[in-house]
Amino acid sequence: MGRGVARWGVAVVAAMLLLTAGGCADVDTPAAEVPAPVALPEEVPEAAGEPTGSAVPEETSPTPSAVEAMGAAPKPTPSASASPSPSKRSPKPKRSTATAPRAVPKPPTETKVPPAPPKPAPTGCEPSYKGDQASRAQAKAALTDAAGRTYWPTSAPDIRIPLSLIKATAWQESGWQSNIVACDGGIGLMQVMPDTATWMNQRFGQSYDVSDYRDNAYLGGTYLAWLTKYIGDMYFDADYRLDADLCTSELNSCLLNAVIAAYNYGHGAVAREGQPLAVPNPSYVRNVRALMSECVCLGF
Repeated sequence: MGRGVARWGVAVVAAMLLLTAGGCADVDTPAAEVPAPVALPEEVPEAAGEPTGSAVPEETSPTPSAVEAMGAAPKPTPSASASPSPSKRSPKPKRSTATAPRAVPKPPTETKVPPAPPKPAPTGCEPSYKGDQASRAQAKAALTDAAGRTYWPTSAPDIRIPLSLIKATAWQESGWQSNIVACDGGIGLMQVMPDTATWMNQRFGQSYDVSDYRDNAYLGGTYLAWLTKYIGDMYFDADYRLDADLCTSELNSCLLNAVIAAYNYGHGAVAREGQPLAVPNPSYVRNVRALMSECVCLGF
C-alpha cells in the first residue's frame, strides 16, 4: 500500500504540473495581442493655408485618449534600450534670427517700379478736404481688412502687413483722416499719391478708387506689400518678416525699417542697385516705429 500511494502521489504531482503549464500558455496569448505604443511621426512643414493632417494614420492608430489627442505620445514601458520619446527629441531648428541685410544686394526682381515721389510741398501750405470723413470705426475696419489680406498669393504668400504697422502708418500720414488731401497730392488715410495708385492698379490688375477710404487702405497695404517683396528679395534673401524684434539699434538693420522708410521716401532712395540698404529719413522711421506700440489709434 505504501508504494501504491507513492505512485498516486507522483501521478497527482505530474497532473498538476501539466495543468500549470497549460495555464501559462493561455495567459501569454492575449499579452501578445496588445498593440505596441504608437510613436508620433516626425514634424513636417505645414503647407501654406492648409491644415496639418492627423499625426497617426487612421487605419493603424488606436482611439487616442484626451491627452494623446492634444499631441502627447502614449507612454511606453521604460526600457534601457528604448529610443527617446518624440517629446524628448530636440526641437526642430527654427529659422535663423540673423537679419543683417546683404552688403551687395541682389538685382531687383521687378523691373517696372512705382513712380518717384513728388517734391516736398511749399512751406506753410495747408491741406484741403474733399468729401465726407469716415468714422474711426469705419477707418479701423478698412485698415484691419487691408492688414489681413494676402497680397502675393502665388510668389510670396507669407508676406503679411502687421496691423500695428498699417494703423501707425495711417496715423502718421493723415491722423486717420479719410478725406484729407495734402499739398503734395497725397490722398486719404494712407496719403496715396494718384500716380502711385494708378501704377498699383495696373500692376495688380485692380481698380481701387484712391478717394474711397476702403480702397485707399487697400492701396496703402498693397504698396507696403510691394515694398516688402522688392526690398526683401534684394537685401534679405526673400525673408519677408516685418518683425520689430529683428531690428537692432542700426536703422538699416531690418526689413521693417526699410519698408517704412521707402513708404515715405520711395523705393529708389532705400533700395539701390549695387549699394547698401539706406534709411534716408530716420525721424520718420522712428516716429512710425514708436506709433506701432504707443499710438492712441491702437486702441480704437
